[in-house]
Amino acid sequence: MNVQTVDGELLRSMFLGGAANLELNRAYVDSLNVFPVPDGDTGTNMSMTMQGAVKELNNVPQGASVSTVMDAVSIGALKNARGNSGVILSQLFRGFSVSLKGASSFDAAAFVAALEAGSAKAYKAVMRPKEGTILTVSRMIAEDCRAALDENPDLRFDQIMEKVLQYGDEALKKTPDLLPVLKEAGVVDSGGMGLMMVYRGFMAVLNGEDIGAASDVEPKQEETYLGEQQGEAANLEVFDTDSIEFGYCSEFFIIHLKEGFSERDLEQIRDFYNRLGDSLVLAPGDDFVKIHVHSNAPGDVLRFALQYGELDKIKIENMREQNRQLLNERAKNEREYALLAVSAGIGIDEVFHSIGVEQLISGGQTMNPSIDTIVNAVRACNARNVFVLPNNSNIILAAEQAKELCSCNVVVLHTKTIPQGITAAMAFNPDASLEENTESMEDAISLVVSGAVTYAIRDTSINGNQIHEGDIIGLMDNKIVSVHTGVADTVEDLLEQMVEKSGIDEPIVNLYYGDQVSAEQAEELCTNLSEARPEAEFILTPGEQPLYYYYLSVE
Repeated sequence: MNVQTVDGELLRSMFLGGAANLELNRAYVDSLNVFPVPDGDTGTNMSMTMQGAVKELNNVPQGASVSTVMDAVSIGALKNARGNSGVILSQLFRGFSVSLKGASSFDAAAFVAALEAGSAKAYKAVMRPKEGTILTVSRMIAEDCRAALDENPDLRFDQIMEKVLQYGDEALKKTPDLLPVLKEAGVVDSGGMGLMMVYRGFMAVLNGEDIGAASDVEPKQEETYLGEQQGEAANLEVFDTDSIEFGYCSEFFIIHLKEGFSERDLEQIRDFYNRLGDSLVLAPGDDFVKIHVHSNAPGDVLRFALQYGELDKIKIENMREQNRQLLNERAKNEREYALLAVSAGIGIDEVFHSIGVEQLISGGQTMNPSIDTIVNAVRACNARNVFVLPNNSNIILAAEQAKELCSCNVVVLHTKTIPQGITAAMAFNPDASLEENTESMEDAISLVVSGAVTYAIRDTSINGNQIHEGDIIGLMDNKIVSVHTGVADTVEDLLEQMVEKSGIDEPIVNLYYGDQVSAEQAEELCTNLSEARPEAEFILTPGEQPLYYYYLSVE
C-alpha cells in the first residue's frame, strides 16, 4: 500500500467502506451507549447517518472531484443525521467539505487540515461540549496527526491514516477517565467507537480488504480499547428514570428559512433552547437548520422554531418511557444463575465459554481488574445469582469488595488459578440449588492440583531455589517448586510433583499452552509426557495465554 493522494473515486470508495463497516458493527456500538441516556442506539443513529451519505453519493456521477464527493457526503449525512452522535458525525463531515472545497484531490496535509476543520465544526455545533465523547476522539486525532505531520511533512496519505487509527484508539481508551458515566458503566464512548468504525472502513479500502471479512468479528475491549473487559454492554442499573431532567427528545429541520436569516438568528435559537433544555445540537446547512434538543416542553420547542421558517421531519421521543422499557426488558430477561470468570488468552476464553461461562474479564498476573470492572461485569450478567471466579490470588479481595457493591447475590469462589476456575465452572449445575452449587464447586477446587510454567524476570532466592533472570520456573498451586533452564525440563519436573501431590493413580492431565509456544512444540511435549506416563490421560488445549508457557492441572 502506497497512497500519496486521494481523488474523488477513491474518496467515494472510502466512505462506502466506512458506512459498511459501521453498519456491520452497529449492534456492538449500540451496546456501548450510555450518554446522554441509556437508549442503546448510537450505532444505529450513526449508521443511518452514514447511509444517508451513501444515498446522496449514489447520485454523484463517476469521475467527480473530491469537492463534489465531499459535498454529497456532507449534505447526505446532515439531512439524515439521527441523535447527538449522528449530528456530530455530520458536522465532522461538513468541516471536511468546507476544508476540501474546490479540491480535485488531496494529500496527507490537506486531510489533516480537514480533520481539524471537522473537529472545530463539531465542537461549535454542540452548545455545551462534553469531553470523553466523539468530540474528544475527533479532536485528539486531529491534534496528534497535526503534530505527526509537523514532525514529518513528507508523510503519505496512507501513513497519516494509520496514525488516525493509532491516535483514535488511544483517545478512545481515555474516554472513561474523562466522562464519569462511562467509567461507571465500564465502557468507552459509543460515539467515538462509531467514528473509529468509519475510519477502519476507510483503511480497509486503502488496503484492498473485503469489508465484510474485516468487520464480522467485533473488536474485544480488553485487547483494543479498555484493557480490562470483554463484551460488556452499558450498565443500565446506574440510571434512574426519574433522574432524567429533560424527558423529550425533539429533532427536526427548519427549512425555507426566513429572508435575511443570519448568524444572529442562530444565536437566538441557541440561547432560547439552552434556557429551555439541554443536549442542544444546532447544525446549519446552506438553506436549512437541523435541530436536536432535550426539553420538557416539545410544543414550545416547535413553536419557537416556526418564526424562522417551516418545520420538516419532526421526531419527538419520550426518553423516560424508552428508559422504562429498557429496564423492564432487562428485568424480564434476568436469569437465575450466571458464571463470571477472570480469563487470560483467547484459547482460555473459548474454554470458559464452552463450559457455560458467558461473562469474562480479561486480567491476571500483570493486569488485575479493578473493583469497578468486576462490579460492572457482574451487572452485565443480568442474573439473580452470580458466581465469580477470580482465578488469581491477587484478585480475590477485589472480588469480595465488589460483591458488597452489587444488588444481586454474588458468590465469590476463591479460585487462585485458571485451572481451578475451569474445574469449578465444570462442576456447576444449572438445575441445582445455590447451596448445592457452591458446595460442589468448592469441592472441585479443592481436588484439582494446579501448575504453571513461566520465566523469571529477575535474580532471586525462594525456598532454597536460586533463581536467575531468564530461568524457567514451575509453580504448583502458586508456589515455586521447580527451576530449570528449559521449558520441557520444567514441565516434566513440575508434572511429577503435581501427580505425586494428587495421589491419583490414573490422573487426567490438562495442558494449556500459551502464545509463546507453537502447536508443534506443545504436541511434541505432550507426546513425550504421555509416553513417560502411560497411566495418565493427557488433554492438550491452545490457551494462548500471555507470559505463561503452560498452565497444567491434575485431577
